[in-house]
Amino acid sequence: MVKRTGIFAGDDPFAIAQRWLTEAEASEPNDPNAIALATVDSRGLPNVRMVLLKEIRPGGFVFYTNYESAKGKELAASGQAAFVMHWKSLRRQVRVRGQVVRFDGPEADSYYASRSLKSRLGAWASQQSRPLSSRAALMAEVAKVSARHGTNPPRPPFWGGFMITPVEIEFWADGDFRLHDRFVWRREAAEKPWEIERLQP
Repeated sequence: MVKRTGIFAGDDPFAIAQRWLTEAEASEPNDPNAIALATVDSRGLPNVRMVLLKEIRPGGFVFYTNYESAKGKELAASGQAAFVMHWKSLRRQVRVRGQVVRFDGPEADSYYASRSLKSRLGAWASQQSRPLSSRAALMAEVAKVSARHGTNPPRPPFWGGFMITPVEIEFWADGDFRLHDRFVWRREAAEKPWEIERLQP
């Protein structure tokens, strides 16, 4: 076992990631749960965009989106993704790679219901990633869905969560003179044990 102390200590990488995120919530000025999510299209060309991580569960990382968006389609097609969380205030980052599955059961309903009414109506109104003639057209669609669904809209069937089950998690902390600390947790599949290595900076 590779010796790990301080901020890297622990036998559960999900608990370490949650601990780091909790620390970031106290120091990062905006969206400490923001992740740069990477996918690939049908040609193998990478795509990356910022999304908000909503939960670190035992075994996975959960975020929500429109299933018919570019990222939703790419995730469904490949079943794989990667992301990085970077906290400038802590000078740390977490990198994750793994398999992706839809996460659209009662937990997705509950999260959707917890969002502001305008955000819930916006999820209905936006045909995410598709061409838009004008902002006025979008606002007109918001007005239509507001009249249709009222103040308690159900979760759209095309909107919900994805969970990334990682096969690799890397914890990185900035070091003086670019002599950073890096520990990577790897496993062949979700049911396999983790192997941990310290990496060169």
